[in-house]
Amino acid sequence: MREFARDPNQGIAVAAAPGEDRFLASRRCLNRAPGPVTAGVIALDAGGGAVASMPADEFIIVDAGSLTLTYPDAVLTLDAGQSTVIQQGAAFSWSAGRPVSLIFTRYNGSQPGARAIVPIKESPQLEPSGAPLAELLLTPTPACRNYSDYRSADGEFVCGTWDSTPYHRRAMLYRHFELMFLLEGSVTFVDGTGRAGTFSKGDIFLVEQDATCSWESREQVAKVYVIYRPA
Repeated sequence: MREFARDPNQGIAVAAAPGEDRFLASRRCLNRAPGPVTAGVIALDAGGGAVASMPADEFIIVDAGSLTLTYPDAVLTLDAGQSTVIQQGAAFSWSAGRPVSLIFTRYNGSQPGARAIVPIKESPQLEPSGAPLAELLLTPTPACRNYSDYRSADGEFVCGTWDSTPYHRRAMLYRHFELMFLLEGSVTFVDGTGRAGTFSKGDIFLVEQDATCSWESREQVAKVYVIYRPA
């Protein structure tokens, strides 16, 4: 996703409505079929603006630069690698002292809720969570932990932090869409065509819904995740 963010020739530019704030208009989306999730990049020049009402639940992570969000009773400054969820209906202003690049994932099926901005904690208290299915594992069962910062009202859009000891899993079908930001370690995926990709600390990438791929991590892995999983 960082490569996508840095190449203005990739993706599809968002058609801006007249008078729409740059936060909503200065976007390129991945070229993928319309669906419940949209992902892409927001490229903002220095300056500021205001959004009267966020149209859908949206996760953003700062790829480069720094962004300040101001909303009722709070100010949130996000530097590179920091992230937050902006809920549908939230009103806020934004400012940037220099150009800033944001990678976003929007849940188009969200419903109005608390209209809040929910920062993704950087050092949350992780709790034990489920491990991969035993029949898929090629190594001993790993110890996995999780913390969820945000869950949509329908439970289908979840953002948080997860970590795990090393493990190797056979290829499986992803019923969900997942964007990952690796905080620690590295992982290698091999898809159904035999194409392999290795991602390391600092990488931001996604696994498409209905993809088939394996997982192999040879060291402790930690990640911020954004998952859309249909009920």
